[in-house]
Amino acid sequence: MTPYFLVKFLHVLGAIVILGTGTGIAFFMLMAHRTNDVAFIARTASVAVIADAIFTLSAVLLQPVTGGLLMMLSATPITERWLLASLALFCIAGLFWIPVVFMQIEMRDLARKAAEQRVALPERYVVLFRRWFAFGFPGFGATILILWLMIAKPV
Repeated sequence: MTPYFLVKFLHVLGAIVILGTGTGIAFFMLMAHRTNDVAFIARTASVAVIADAIFTLSAVLLQPVTGGLLMMLSATPITERWLLASLALFCIAGLFWIPVVFMQIEMRDLARKAAEQRVALPERYVVLFRRWFAFGFPGFGATILILWLMIAKPV
């Protein structure tokens, strides 16, 4: 196994984790939200925050490291258009993902409080959920485009 192969494997694994965790969290948060079961929403949001902290964050941190190593090992210049586009999209995805993390934390806290008090979710939760949902499209879309660019490497 060559160093290039190992780094490429880790880079692809990171992409899989980002996409898989993002998709999974979005699905389970949406399904929990649709139940209107405050306690269930609180538990699901708690798990989503943990999953983002463990899986998504570690993969997001791994991507630029392994990407940089791949560039070095393959002598790929940073001026490649597909690479520049990927880096720009990575930043765009981050601009949407970082606020989503804080939204999830606040949503979790609001849902926990509502569950403890046995009351409905406050309007602030609903506003955050809608914003969280909307931010997912450009963030996830940018990530999908990065994956395509990594594979296709268009000229």
